[in-house]
Amino acid sequence: MDVPETAKFCPNCGNPMFKTRRETYSVSSEDLIKKVQDLIHEGNVTRIIVRDEHGRLLLEIPVTVGVVGVLLAPWVAALGVIAALVTRSTIEVERRSY
Repeated sequence: MDVPETAKFCPNCGNPMFKTRRETYSVSSEDLIKKVQDLIHEGNVTRIIVRDEHGRLLLEIPVTVGVVGVLLAPWVAALGVIAALVTRSTIEVERRSY
C-alpha cells in the first residue's frame, strides 16, 4: 500500500510519518519576540516553548499550519509581558522532519 506524501500518520499502523527534532536557543529579552516570530514564519515548526533562565516554563505555543496574524496576536502580547519580566530566556523549538 502506497502512503501519500501528505499523510501525517501511517494508514496501516498509525505511527507518525515524521520525526520531531528539538532545537534550543538562548536569547535576551530584547530579541525574544523577533526570534519567535522568525521561527513561526519558517513553517516547519510545530511547537515553541519559552523558559526563563532557571528553566521554568513561561509559555508554550502550538504552531499549526495556517496560524497567522489575528491568531498570533495574543501570543505576541504574552511574549511582550514575558520579555519585560525576564532578562534571558531559552526557546525550545520542535521541528518536523520527514
